[in-house]
Amino acid sequence: MRHCLSLRDLPVLPDHLELLAPARDAAIGIEAVKHGADAVYIGGPAFGARAGAGNSVADIARLVGFAHRFHAKIFVAFNTIFDDSEIEQARQLTWQLYEAGVDALIVQDMGLLEMDLPPIQLHASTQTDIRSAEKARFMQDVGFSQIVLARELTLDDILAIRAGTDPEQCTLEFFIHGALCVAFSGQCYISHAHTGRSANRGECSQACRLPYTLEDPQGRIIAYDKHLLSMKDNDQSANLRALITAGIRSFKIEGRYKDMAYVKNSTAHYRLLLDAIMNEQPQYRPASSGRTQHLFTPQPDKTFNRSSTDYFVNGREHNHGDIGAFETPKFSGEPIGTVTRVSPDWIEVDGEMPLANGDGVSYQPPTNKGANKLSGMRINVVQGRRLFPNEMPQDIKPGMTLYRNRDQAFERALEKDSAERRIGVRLHLAADNEALCLSMTDSDGISATARLAGTLEPARDAEKALTSLRANLGKLGSTDFVADEIVIDAPWFVPASSINTLRRLASADLVMARERQRPRLARARPIDPPVPYPDKVLTYLGNVFNAHARAFYKKHGVELIADAYEANTTAGEVSLMITKHCLRYSFNLCPKEAKDWQLKGVKAEPMTLVNGSERLTLKFDCKACEMHVMGKMKKNRVIPLIPVVAPH
Repeated sequence: MRHCLSLRDLPVLPDHLELLAPARDAAIGIEAVKHGADAVYIGGPAFGARAGAGNSVADIARLVGFAHRFHAKIFVAFNTIFDDSEIEQARQLTWQLYEAGVDALIVQDMGLLEMDLPPIQLHASTQTDIRSAEKARFMQDVGFSQIVLARELTLDDILAIRAGTDPEQCTLEFFIHGALCVAFSGQCYISHAHTGRSANRGECSQACRLPYTLEDPQGRIIAYDKHLLSMKDNDQSANLRALITAGIRSFKIEGRYKDMAYVKNSTAHYRLLLDAIMNEQPQYRPASSGRTQHLFTPQPDKTFNRSSTDYFVNGREHNHGDIGAFETPKFSGEPIGTVTRVSPDWIEVDGEMPLANGDGVSYQPPTNKGANKLSGMRINVVQGRRLFPNEMPQDIKPGMTLYRNRDQAFERALEKDSAERRIGVRLHLAADNEALCLSMTDSDGISATARLAGTLEPARDAEKALTSLRANLGKLGSTDFVADEIVIDAPWFVPASSINTLRRLASADLVMARERQRPRLARARPIDPPVPYPDKVLTYLGNVFNAHARAFYKKHGVELIADAYEANTTAGEVSLMITKHCLRYSFNLCPKEAKDWQLKGVKAEPMTLVNGSERLTLKFDCKACEMHVMGKMKKNRVIPLIPVVAPH
């Protein structure tokens, strides 16, 4: 649907652009900041939607301390739903995180808003499923300062949401890179139904990455043993300018399970792209301090990806349905060439790509089934076009395509120090009442001054003295600063030791001044009286799992509130996954898009996904352009315990 909006409908937008990077742990978070992130999001000890990526409060505090030196921010993913036994522990943990200096919490469960929370800023998680201007406005009005929009939105959808919210109160955040969940976030229950591991509780079993066979209503096979619910990875590199124009101000990289190399590479890539935009359009500014120098050339294709798509940002028709990673959910890598000869010890390939000892290679061997299962090997020795693997595969044949999914030289470069971040400063050396004064003013306009008493004498060789003073003043390598400008009032004779002392004192004072003047994000106040929720009824899709969340929605005018699916009270077959991805569209069976006269009038009849003995019915809501994966709760599920860390 096209929205009748133009840029003239938008209020004046804030000028800061935030690059938001993921971190599995504090060490990766520190590198994300070094490589140019304006903010980092990380999981805490519990209650994050990536249960395997938790961190202690002490580790998060260490990351906070580093990030704040550059006025970069740390957000903690606090985005599971809580049961009644957990919510008080969750509340206490919010205070620990606030005291550790965390800048914001990323939240899904509305029950938290009914608790006595610290004055910490709240961000609405992607799990809150924000797809409409009405839902976005509601989130703003109940106290969320930043909202993560659904990945499935088009530019027109984003423009409509921006027009319906206040940019001075609510920042729009959007995923620009990384893995794509096939379902609308927060609306996927297949993992809980089949295994007891809830995606809304941080324990997704990733049923979407499994192979399936697709059958039509007559039982005919449309696709055999393919990863039909597996999406390519998100890449909005080409759409950043359009997203800025539409109102996005926080640009989020997915990947709290990803390794250091991925975070360094993707963060550096988008830092360079955003910096180029800001150089072209100086009305925009970065959301943190300092400039990053990368000691390598970022190449996103070199680290984990399933090929790329810009999903629905430019509309479904832009991708012509080519959004799925149906062949494999693994990282194939970049094509090397075709296998021409195979011996017992080596493989010969006809490609031109330079390879090196230690490179990783993948290929898709033929199987008796329909899908190709990715296999891999490490190359011990490269001799021209001959590759000697560490273990010779038995199923590789001439004619197969080889891919490189580990570039040894690139990975080694990222294992080293691969970026430096410095804050530009102006140094001014002056005299004041028989004292030498050094003032340092950073790029944010924050200043500090150090004084050193003593008799000042003019130098006999003015030019030599000025050269020496500049050289010693500019020795800022062990600090967070770099000299952009050095101003010296007169060519005094000053021992190098005195200049070094002044420089160290001024640098230390500037660090403290920056911390004193670093703004702490404020908690937004909800509108009073409470604004009404857009709907009067909440089904299990509302994810209401505790009494506090129920009270929240009642306060906001919801009259009928069902239990969350995780409460195990939803009976019968329901939508276990709701997705914008449509398999009818992918296989040219969409009644709306059919070109062949024989398909005109074809109804959106149910299809079936088959994985072993598992059968999932597909229903199609053509009006909303959505696919629903239907299913029931299995009786033999094992409900896992979610670890909860008691406050201390």
